[in-house]
This record gives sequence, C-alpha cells and structure tokens, in this order.
Amino acid sequence: MLAGLGWALRGGRRQLPVLLARRDGCPPPSAPQVGLWRHTGAWRGREGAPYSTLVPSDEVTVNYRHGLPVITLMLPTRSERCQFTVKPVVTTVGAFLQDVQREDKGIERAEVFATDGSKVSDATLMEVLLMNDFKLVINNTACSVSPPVKDKMSSEHATEMEDIKSLVHRLFVALHLEDHQIRKERELLQKLDRLKGELLPLEQMKTKIMDSADAKTSRLLWVGLALMSTQGGALAWLTWWVYSWDIMEPVTYFITYGSAMAFYAYFVLTKQDYIYPHAKDRQFLHYFYRKSKKQHFNVEQYNKLKNDLAEVEESLRRLRQPLHLRLPIQEISDKD
Repeated sequence: MLAGLGWALRGGRRQLPVLLARRDGCPPPSAPQVGLWRHTGAWRGREGAPYSTLVPSDEVTVNYRHGLPVITLMLPTRSERCQFTVKPVVTTVGAFLQDVQREDKGIERAEVFATDGSKVSDATLMEVLLMNDFKLVINNTACSVSPPVKDKMSSEHATEMEDIKSLVHRLFVALHLEDHQIRKERELLQKLDRLKGELLPLEQMKTKIMDSADAKTSRLLWVGLALMSTQGGALAWLTWWVYSWDIMEPVTYFITYGSAMAFYAYFVLTKQDYIYPHAKDRQFLHYFYRKSKKQHFNVEQYNKLKNDLAEVEESLRRLRQPLHLRLPIQEISDKD
C-alpha cells in the first residue's frame, strides 16, 4: 500500500489527515506525497496512482491516450467528470456534442465556438477542431479549451501509416466484400420482387387503358380519312354535275385557306407543327389521361415505381459486374 498522507473527501467536507503506515512494519518516508484518487460520484482515498496536481472540477482537459484524444469535462447534472474518447478523423463536432447530451440528459444546450466568437459548424471534424483553442458552451457555462500540441509525424512515418491504412482496407474488403455483396444482392432482389408485385395490377390496368386509347385514336384517324374523301367527292359532284368550275373555284380556295388557318391555330395552341405522327401521339395521350382519370389510374405512382424498378435493376447489373465480383467475364457468363 502507498505510504504517505491521504486525504479523503466525503460528503463535501474535508476530514483530518490520517497517517497511513505500511503493513510490513517499515517506517513511513520522511517526505510524504499527496495522493488523490478519482471515484465516480466522490473523491475517496484508496489504492491507485497519485496525482501531483488537482484539476479544477469545471475545467475541460484534452489528453492523448493511445493516439486518440480524450476530452474530460464536468457533467452539470450529475456533478462528475466524464471522459470522452473521440476518433478525430471520422467524428464530427455534432456527433461529439450529441454524445455529451446523451450522457447527461440535463444538458439542453451544447455548442462549440472559436476563440473569435464564431460558432463552429456541427459538420466540422474533431481533428480540425483540436488544432486550435476553442470554447465549449454547456447550458450557460463556457469553458476555454486548449488542446495540447500534437507532434507532427515525419514524412516517412506518414507514408508508413498510409500503407498500413491501405493494407487494413484491403484486408477488410477481402474478408467482408463477398458477404456484403451477397447481402446487398438479397436486399435488391427482395426490393425487385416487391416493386414487381406493386406494378403488376397497375400494368394490367395500363394495358387496358392503352388499348382503349389506341382504338379511339385509330378510329379518329379513319373518321378523318372518311371526311376528307367525302369532301373530295362532294366538290367533284358540285363541279362537274351541278355547277361549273368557274363557280366552284372560289369555294375550293376558301376551303384551302380555312384548312391553312386550322393548321396555324393548331400551332398556336400546341406550340408544335402539325405533323401526323406527333398529332396522333398527342391525341393518344389525351384519350389515355382522360381514361386514366375515369379508371382512377395513378400515373405518378406508376412512373415512380417504374423509376425505382429501373434503379434496382441497374444496381443489380452493376453489382454483378465482373470487376465487382473479381471474376473473369467467362465465369460470370457461366454462373448466369
């Protein structure tokens, strides 16, 4: 047991010093040390490593342990100091503040400010934050934090670290890539089956609506041909059997001029030239949407499902590519 002068703080009151003697009968040393041991909730004298200085309870400290920064701060509600080990490369300021609020439910406000008073974004990485001094505000208490200066790695050491990271990444991919691909493929196949099941009744309804719209469009085209034939026959009958060409010539002129006006009115209304295939498609869509409204066919939902289905099929195609599976193209063909 450590020999020396121990202080015990119980119930917030300082007690008289107690001389601790060694159990082996040896006399205590002439120069006693002050030993402080931390325990959750209160300070108690017990076996452990002594501290030479007493850290203020409301101070926020940053220390590096095993290469990772450890932030120690006082939780206001629980009145105890708590350590937070962060991963500076992947942890953001917002994630760190969420961890602090999760640890103490009584924290309503947790923000980080720079020394000039500007607020630090939650998306900022902790690695960037720990490069300079900052202020940590918890509820209405502001604490100035001065992170220790971390020794810069040499170029050779940095290169070795990058090589180690690359090796670890390759090992992780080699060990988990196949399982990840199988799991991802299973999820995509399940989503594909679900989308096909939702699309099946819509496809059947769409087929019926398209057949009806196509039949009406074809009927309209035949009616137009019949009217044009009737018009030609009537003009010929009036020209050769009833009247003469001198009388019918102005009539045919105004009929032609009226047709030109009709085509121009079509362009004004639709902003498109009167081209027969385009006019047919436009009339088909008109009949299709009118029939869809009567049949309560949701065109937007159908289009969304079709887009989702195309994305899933594209994802499956890319997942099954030889480069992703790391197999030759011939083996992929044999498996398919």
